[in-house]
Amino acid sequence: MTLIGFLVLVVIAAIAGSLGMAITGYSRGGCLFSAIVGFLGAFIGMWVARQFGLPELIPVTIEGETFPVVWSIVGSAILSILLGALVRGRRVI
Repeated sequence: MTLIGFLVLVVIAAIAGSLGMAITGYSRGGCLFSAIVGFLGAFIGMWVARQFGLPELIPVTIEGETFPVVWSIVGSAILSILLGALVRGRRVI
């Protein structure tokens, strides 16, 4: 994979992570955090989809690498709910 292909995947993951976090109302971190949540959300979302036998919806293929956009958003929302539940109880002064 080239650098440009990787950067395109990072941008798509950041958008998917941002959408997942916006759905749940969890808004900590910036663009890099959204990209990390997007990538982790893709793994979580695909795992959930495989457990229930659901098809891969709107896959984006860049240089032979497939990124599941819809499941990334769903997984990002799940991850954001978990992060929000863990972090919400703590207060930083």
